[in-house]
Amino acid sequence: MSTPRQDIVVMKFGGTSVEDSAAMLRTAAIVGGRVRKGLKPIVIVSAMSKVTDTLLAAAAAAGRNAREEALNLSDGLRTRHLNTAAELATGDRLTSLHLNIHHDFDSLDDLLRGISAVGELTPRTSDHVVSFGERLSSQMVAAAFAEQGLHGAHVDARNVILTDNHYGKAAPNERAIENAATSQLLPLVGTGKVPVMGGFIGSCDGITTTLGRGGSDYTGALVGGALHAGAIEIWTDVNGIMTTDPRIVPEALRVKTISFEEAAELAYFGAKVLHPATILPAVQKNIPVWVLNSRNAENEGTKITAAPPPCASPFKSIAAKKKLTIIDIVASRMLLAHGFLKMVFDVFDKYHCAIDMVSTSEISVSVTVDSREALPAISAELSKIADVKMEGNKALICLVGEDIRGQSGISGQVFSAISHVNVRMISQGASEINMSFMVNEEDVEEAIRSLHRKFFSTPDASIFDVEARTVASNA
Repeated sequence: MSTPRQDIVVMKFGGTSVEDSAAMLRTAAIVGGRVRKGLKPIVIVSAMSKVTDTLLAAAAAAGRNAREEALNLSDGLRTRHLNTAAELATGDRLTSLHLNIHHDFDSLDDLLRGISAVGELTPRTSDHVVSFGERLSSQMVAAAFAEQGLHGAHVDARNVILTDNHYGKAAPNERAIENAATSQLLPLVGTGKVPVMGGFIGSCDGITTTLGRGGSDYTGALVGGALHAGAIEIWTDVNGIMTTDPRIVPEALRVKTISFEEAAELAYFGAKVLHPATILPAVQKNIPVWVLNSRNAENEGTKITAAPPPCASPFKSIAAKKKLTIIDIVASRMLLAHGFLKMVFDVFDKYHCAIDMVSTSEISVSVTVDSREALPAISAELSKIADVKMEGNKALICLVGEDIRGQSGISGQVFSAISHVNVRMISQGASEINMSFMVNEEDVEEAIRSLHRKFFSTPDASIFDVEARTVASNA
């Protein structure tokens, strides 16, 4: 396919948007609204809220031979799904749905018994266990749609999202996905049906895989990109991307429009609205992505595009990433020696440890990481070539906006606003849209509040939802 299908909209609903029967019925109403506008939705759903965590806990219990604990967790989920189904469907449709739910949980229980018998939980088996969440929710949502007259058609995502065998974080085969989506989804859409499939899960040679936590967003973008959809909608429980976390700054504003690059940067540095990889397939096909609120469907949300309009404010949003560790690597005699930095970064690569920020001086290299499990091993290996010191309980604050480097004096404004906060590391030069620095975890909220007062006191009304602030202040 090469021709964009402006009438196709891929709608991804997160766990809170399908957490119970009431949420699923809200989702059905939202999708019905798109159908009435003449659009052709394809729906991607996450597992019901908290189900993924429970499945992971059951798998872990089985792996340590706690069979009864694992089966009890599964039984609780079975009851929850059966009860929710009874609130969604009636008659033969409910009977069929209950049979499918029992079949899936019988299979899950057999799998948990097998894990317990072997006493080992492999990444491949873990993917199989955790996949049940999306497999079940997508069947239930499809039944709910059908009950509401939406012609919902369940599609097993494992037949569409084809990946490699990197269990736990599989990489998609986008060409194969395009072929599968074209052959399996378009015929359904063409006959007026609404395909419903689980996010997060895929398959490699018939074996279940997952795309990693947050991968349901990624599924939505992969399907949207494969079909050259007119739009991708990410439905969550917030009104869109905000200028910062409203739990820290209650007067935070909704960002009306933002660039793909800015959104990806925010996602990576702690803004939990989007998965960092989510929008890459959309970027490649220049498909707009909307972040919307299933509990407030009338809100316009945030539109993510390749080239949003210019913004008079220097920043669009402030994000924070906590639980980081600074590692100082000091080797005065070797730092400038050929190959030293490669030796350092090879250690992090060996343990698959991502680095958030790097700073160098004449005798030291400082990096920040959020991987704690591997830190003892990393420290031991680095100690063979340098002196190593670690500082935990740090946080990274990231300010994102277009062309930060091109704005004279912006650094001075940022650091004067937080002059009362101790700043540990600073990074600006690597990116035109990101200014980042490290602080102690206990200083994060105060720093964010100070920065928000400084840079969002007179926001650009064409980019930020100033009207909402005005309404709130007059209420």
